[in-house]
Amino acid sequence: MPLTHFNEQGRARMVDISDKQETSRVATARTTVTMQPSTLELIKEGRIGKGDVLAVSQVAAVMAAKKTSDWIPMCHPLSLTGVDVRFSDNGMNELYIEASVRTKGLTGVEMEALTAVSAAALTVYDMCKAAEKGMIIGPTLLVSKTGGKSGDFHRNDTDS
Repeated sequence: MPLTHFNEQGRARMVDISDKQETSRVATARTTVTMQPSTLELIKEGRIGKGDVLAVSQVAAVMAAKKTSDWIPMCHPLSLTGVDVRFSDNGMNELYIEASVRTKGLTGVEMEALTAVSAAALTVYDMCKAAEKGMIIGPTLLVSKTGGKSGDFHRNDTDS
């Protein structure tokens, strides 16, 4: 598949999507924050001094999804119809963050979903860094996407 993000001079450009078909589009992304078991316990018990880590991270994810085009230079500003953020953990040392983003539009929302989980993870780090500076963020990955000309994508290895 040829790359379309370059003009005839080989310079980066925002792709013209005006001829694309408007369709319902959904993308889901996931990331992991690995930490000490004691840090995860503090989060789950609501004992982090800066406040409710998951609530603040959820708001950060929604805000980031809505502002993705401000962060990523070639992304189109999109009108999102929904952002859903979910948290889970392995009961030991990993916090999982998953975001699903929806739109009805001319281009997909993969970058919005990836930006959402990234912002949520960074917010977890920021709120918990007094308890632990050695947290690890990632891997961050696209789990699935539906809609659009390129068709659907579903990752087979979502456990990674």
